[in-house]
Amino acid sequence: MRFRIPAVLAFIVALPLSVAWCRQQPAGNTPAQQHVSELKQAMAANRQKQMKYQWVQSTEVSVKGKVRKDQQMECRYGADGEVVKTPVGVEPSAQTPGGIRGKIVAKKKEEVQDEAERMKELISHYAPPDPQMIKAAKQAGNASLTASHGIVTLSFTDYYKPGDMISFGFDTDAKKLVSYNVHTYLDDPKNDVVTMKNQFASLPDGTNYVRQTVLEAPSKQIQITTINSNYTPVSQ
Repeated sequence: MRFRIPAVLAFIVALPLSVAWCRQQPAGNTPAQQHVSELKQAMAANRQKQMKYQWVQSTEVSVKGKVRKDQQMECRYGADGEVVKTPVGVEPSAQTPGGIRGKIVAKKKEEVQDEAERMKELISHYAPPDPQMIKAAKQAGNASLTASHGIVTLSFTDYYKPGDMISFGFDTDAKKLVSYNVHTYLDDPKNDVVTMKNQFASLPDGTNYVRQTVLEAPSKQIQITTINSNYTPVSQ
């Protein structure tokens, strides 16, 4: 089973929200519009910091609770600004039984791979988030802001599909992005739900990066977990 999982949100940023602003405004009552421009600027600034690093990305694919693929890639930015991935080690070849059983197993693998590819294509419209689509959702009146326990959540509905939602969570004390979550669907908004949850961490120089991404299709019982680690400066 061969999956190519995209580099998800490798350059999402810590948004420098004003602590004073958060304290002055009641939760859910502040227009999110004035902070969208800050988000766009910060995304670009953090990407420049990330381009100075290389790291290891580990991806685990599980189907019905069983791990079907475990892969590591060395990652770095290329001259064109895209992430270049190099496999670490050699992936062992899976043994497929022969006969009718082998055909059934092969068919199931193909079906799961097709679903994973559809998930990958779908999530490419959300990761990384498109500043212009965020702006469009804001202008359509589909932006909202809430604050609770020091975390401000900025949400946008109908971002790519009717009824979907993306949300950014911010630690207002640390002034860091702590989450970026997506709730969307393949075909049926009730039965084909796809979610993506991202957890963030910071490097010593303050660069924010996605520590873990979990992409899941509950109805398909497919879960793809990606962990980014071992960040080191790129040799000049």
